[in-house]
Amino acid sequence: MIIKYKNLVKVVLTTLVALILISLTGCSKRSELGEPRDNILAAEELYTIGVNAYLWRATLDTLSFMPLLSADHEGGTIITDWIVNPANPDERTKVDVFIVGKKLRADALNISVHREIFRDGNWVSIQPRPDALIQINTAIVLQARLLRRDNAPLTS
Repeated sequence: MIIKYKNLVKVVLTTLVALILISLTGCSKRSELGEPRDNILAAEELYTIGVNAYLWRATLDTLSFMPLLSADHEGGTIITDWIVNPANPDERTKVDVFIVGKKLRADALNISVHREIFRDGNWVSIQPRPDALIQINTAIVLQARLLRRDNAPLTS
């Protein structure tokens, strides 16, 4: 029990550090090429595919470890298939993401996390992990902002 707790603490701390580091990468005044970031004009809205392209790409990137069941760029729907937890083969998770807004904002995402456990020969629905939805939403929005920053045209 103590070993599982220590492993859980390590995973949580690693995730928090990664999220903090990702959020700090946008604080830099200079790009990787040494150009000043002050002459960047970032597009707030880019939705030639039907939804905000940055949120779409960021969602696909963030959920790339899960198999996709369906993805509709016009409707902004991404539905993953079930993925079994490698640490616990009697637990599986799937995620549904609906991009409902055209602006790059956290409330433009409607996310559902589904979790099941294998009990008595059947998969039984249980509550998702407490912060799973918030962590997925945050990861998608951070990735979308990085994509927008990196793809923004230079101004003169």
